[in-house]
Amino acid sequence: MAIVVQSSFSFGLRTGVTNNLCFCDDQTVVFPCGNNCVRYNIDQGWQKFIPGTERSQGMQALAISANRRYLAVSECGEKATITVYDLQHEQGRKRKVLSVGDIHIQEFVCMAFSPDSKYLVGQAGGPEWMLVFWLWEKQKVMATVKTSNSNNPVTQVSFNPHNNTQVCVSGTGVFKLFRYSEGALKQTSSPKVESVNLLCHAWMTEERAIAGTDTGRLLVFESGDLRREMDVTAKPVQQESDRQIERRTIEDGDLEEGPITPRVTAILSYSKGFACSAGPSTICLYEKTEDDSYRKTREIRVNPPDPRSNELIQAEHQEIATMCISPSEETLAVSTDRGQLYSLMLSFTEMNKGEQAQFEFLSHSFHSKAITGLSICIRKPLIATCSLDHSVRIWNYKTKVLEFYKQFEEVAYSVALHPTGLFILVGFSDKLRLLNLLIDDICPVKEFTVRGCRECAFSNGGHMFAAVNGNVIHIYSFTTFENLLSLKGHNGKVRAIEWSADDSRLVSCGMDGAVYEWNTQTSKRESESVLKSCSYTGVAFSSDCRTIFAVGTDHSLKEIQDCQILREVPGDDEAHTTIVTSRHGRVIFTGTSRGTIRATKYPLPIQKDWIEYQAHCGPVTKMVITFDDQYLLTVSEDGCLLMWKIIDKEGHGMKSYKQIVYTEEILITKSDLEEKNQNMSELKMRVDELTMENEYQLRLKDMNYNDKIKDLSEKFIQQIEALKTKNQVMKTERDKQEVAHQERYAEITEKHSNELKDLELSNTQKLMLEHEKYQELQFKCQSMQEDYEMQLMAVEESKARALEELSQCYEAKLQEKTHVLGQCQDEARQQTREFEETIKLTEEDADQEIHDIRMKFERKLQMEKETNLILKKETGTMKREFNSLQKDIDDRCSDINRLKLEQQELHGLVHSQEKDIQDLKKQISEHKKTIQDKDKRIYDLKKKNDELEKLTFTLDYKIKELKNQIEPREEDIEEKKEKIQEMEVELERLHKSNTQLELTVSDLKLKLKATDKEMCKEMQRVKNVNTHVGRFKTDLHKCIAFIQQPKKLKDSILNLYTLYVQKSDVVEEVDVDADAAEGVQRECSRQREHLERTIASLKTQLAKTSDVHQNKYTKMMRQNVSLIKDVNDLRKELRLVRSQVHNYEIELAISQKSKKHSSTDLRAVAKLEEAERIIELQRLEIQRQRQETSQHLVFRPLSLSSRLPALSPQGSQDHFTNVKRVQITREGVCDASFDKSTVTVVMEAW
Repeated sequence: MAIVVQSSFSFGLRTGVTNNLCFCDDQTVVFPCGNNCVRYNIDQGWQKFIPGTERSQGMQALAISANRRYLAVSECGEKATITVYDLQHEQGRKRKVLSVGDIHIQEFVCMAFSPDSKYLVGQAGGPEWMLVFWLWEKQKVMATVKTSNSNNPVTQVSFNPHNNTQVCVSGTGVFKLFRYSEGALKQTSSPKVESVNLLCHAWMTEERAIAGTDTGRLLVFESGDLRREMDVTAKPVQQESDRQIERRTIEDGDLEEGPITPRVTAILSYSKGFACSAGPSTICLYEKTEDDSYRKTREIRVNPPDPRSNELIQAEHQEIATMCISPSEETLAVSTDRGQLYSLMLSFTEMNKGEQAQFEFLSHSFHSKAITGLSICIRKPLIATCSLDHSVRIWNYKTKVLEFYKQFEEVAYSVALHPTGLFILVGFSDKLRLLNLLIDDICPVKEFTVRGCRECAFSNGGHMFAAVNGNVIHIYSFTTFENLLSLKGHNGKVRAIEWSADDSRLVSCGMDGAVYEWNTQTSKRESESVLKSCSYTGVAFSSDCRTIFAVGTDHSLKEIQDCQILREVPGDDEAHTTIVTSRHGRVIFTGTSRGTIRATKYPLPIQKDWIEYQAHCGPVTKMVITFDDQYLLTVSEDGCLLMWKIIDKEGHGMKSYKQIVYTEEILITKSDLEEKNQNMSELKMRVDELTMENEYQLRLKDMNYNDKIKDLSEKFIQQIEALKTKNQVMKTERDKQEVAHQERYAEITEKHSNELKDLELSNTQKLMLEHEKYQELQFKCQSMQEDYEMQLMAVEESKARALEELSQCYEAKLQEKTHVLGQCQDEARQQTREFEETIKLTEEDADQEIHDIRMKFERKLQMEKETNLILKKETGTMKREFNSLQKDIDDRCSDINRLKLEQQELHGLVHSQEKDIQDLKKQISEHKKTIQDKDKRIYDLKKKNDELEKLTFTLDYKIKELKNQIEPREEDIEEKKEKIQEMEVELERLHKSNTQLELTVSDLKLKLKATDKEMCKEMQRVKNVNTHVGRFKTDLHKCIAFIQQPKKLKDSILNLYTLYVQKSDVVEEVDVDADAAEGVQRECSRQREHLERTIASLKTQLAKTSDVHQNKYTKMMRQNVSLIKDVNDLRKELRLVRSQVHNYEIELAISQKSKKHSSTDLRAVAKLEEAERIIELQRLEIQRQRQETSQHLVFRPLSLSSRLPALSPQGSQDHFTNVKRVQITREGVCDASFDKSTVTVVMEAW
């Protein structure tokens, strides 16, 4: 579904437009905002937009007709035009576009409609300064005339309100009256005002006009002649109130020292007189007197208090640009040169002449200079903006009002709202400040030493914020205010930053043509894209944060992914300034340097496919989409904030992918809260007192009013009786008049009936004549119709014959085609049947073989389980024997003391016991031989297992061969498919070529690195030779000193020879063979490709076998875990048994001395040997089980998406050697290391 935007609301006024404020009716005004004209209803608060024309360079002037129906807008461009709109139409329908034809005019500086709204006059700018007179509804130029020269510019043109052929033109040294007659504009009068700079004028009567100058004078002209002058500063201005004497915050450089001469920049006439501006922020009201002159009645200052700010609006130094009055003359509205709109109720000023009148904002307080920052939050419908006018303003995009704002001493460059909407970050020229958004104020919390912060942004979670300081991005913690990271990498100033949805990444772009993606945890760059020919101005993440969109000075929109530019959409000759993506990811909005907004679908089109909207008259500085995807917000250097509703083509709003609940919490300081509570308690006390007083006053008034009502009721009763008598007299007179009227009515009816009869006779004669004519015409018509019917019949017969011939021909062709199609379908069905039968046979054979192999391995597993059970039973018996041995040990311990006494008697028996021990050792060696035989048997079983694995490999090979037999038949079927598959093949080929190109690029990089190293070596060698030569020169210089002494000279030269000549023989010379290096690199790339192919083949084999053997391997792992537990238990038992054996050996040494207990000792030794043998057998069985399980371990190969690391430059000089060693660790990780360039392949265990 296509997504479009629709103008919803605007905050701002475009300055520099002549007559930029007009009343349509008593409640609606028109003013320019950006590149649109806005119709604003003052009471209801709605706005409707009239967009500017495409390719226009901006509006120059507005004019509204006398009947308030038509609006004229002049726009400059390649050719100046004037567009007339119909304001009665809901959307402001375009009526006519006026131009001057072949005459080249760049702009129209001012315009005016005639009193009857038929004519339109436009004053062209320099150097022509031509006045054009149109009959605009027919787009006809009636007359043209040159009004001035380049030294005397014209500022205003107007029609005489009582004569639609008389035009007045005023400007610097110009005041001329023209009259249209005989197809030309003829000058009627031109008073001498060459030295006077006339800024404005207004018609008072048919013959009188008043003009204002830049020196504060009002010139009164009558019939084109200057009659008198008035000074706007003649009367003393009333003393200023306390509110006006308060401290004023004036921008740096706005005022010059010394007195300010008042300039009359606007004059407006109305029924009682006229109003004019009298210097900065001052308006004077003049009323007409009885002696046909004017006197000043009121002087009003434009300095309104604003409840949304904690400071006074310092409007004393704003020049009045335009004044207009409502049709009912109740409301006076003015616009200033700082982009503000004010209104005043004239009826209120007349009623309260003693009180000081105050202007109010017509809608809201606007920015007066370029807006540099824009931000929104999640938890509140707030918009924060900052501007070069030193102000920060908070707007509400749901209620469309200005919440509050604050003026600062420094210029604010950037702004960022916290997601909660309770804090704001503002980047000033000297510092970065964190501020609290209170209920009616903005107060500072923390300052950071970041000078000239042009970009700042809170993370989506609100726990961090990023601030730009030149080419460095600082990331701070919002909770501790610590500088967590400093992201360095840009060589130019950073122009834009944006956080990812999960706050793990940050993307930035700069004037150096770099787009970097940072990891906010490690401060490392995850991806980068550098294009030095482009200076980037905006960057944004996609909805899934996988791709990056960037715009810059190269007039194109780029899509960047994995350090590569995937797509690039050219943007004509206009540079993009900023970019934003919607939350649902279906549309991308970009702002241009001309002030337009473009909506581009995503995925990005290959061709230039976007929707362009007329928005601003300057470059778009910032764009934001609200978190519910309902509004697009844009700001510009023209100081305007525009709100756009995001809708589909059917006019429905976009559905939000998240339901956002707005909170209504606010911050307030404790002192303010205590003050308000105290004021409330005082006001409650005051209310109680007033209620008591009012009740007493009401009682007194009730008493008085009751007495008055009694007196009035008596008077009214008397008057009612008198009126009743008068009513009776009037009734009698009415009856007499009714009789007279009836007699007169009868006479008139008789006359009327006679006249009717005469008219009927004359009309019947006329009807008879007309009836005869009608019959004649009807007869002619019938004859003509019969002729045409005969012709139609002949044409239809010929048409039917041709149709029959064509149908027979095409039916024969259809039968042939259907026959051929049937044959093709039969062949296709037969081929599909054969293909399905072969597939079924191969699948059945493969399933049968796999089933047999599975049964074999399951039987083998069952046997191993049974052996494990037998071993467990044997361990139980061993435990019982161990317990009995433990009891015997205890008995022996009691006999140790007794045996010590008999030790001397047992020395003779030791020799006989030693012989018995040697016999036992022989038996142990025989047991070892039997163990070796069993090991051989285990080895044979392992060989059989290997053979079975080879058999599985052969079966896999057979399956591949069967698939290879199936492939040619599949190719025959695929050839008959549509052209889409051919395109896919071409795409795959392109991907392969891209990968090959990437490999070549990497090889070239390796070559470049190798050459760099060789060059460094050569440079080092040259340095060494130079130092060597320098030393030789110094030593030679010393030898020259002995030139008069031959012996010393000879000795020194011999020393030189021994020092330098022998060392030079030892100097190593490095010769680099370029051909050998290239051969090495080719060998490296070849082996790299071989490794990638082997990895791909291993991956395919693993994918085929993993699903079959997965369940079996999981069972084996579980059994392995249980066996490991048993091994650990057996190890513990073995430790205990070894300790017992050690004790038994001690006892044997003692028992050899005693002959009585010789037989019992032999039994104990036999039991010990039997226990050791059983433990050894169990250990061997465990090793066998472990080896069998290790043979079935499967390793996952390296994924194809992760490429092998690039070869080092040292590896490019030598041949790429084979694998040096492969180590398999216990965790199932395989590390393969190579010589000189290490390639690590990590394969995790399944």
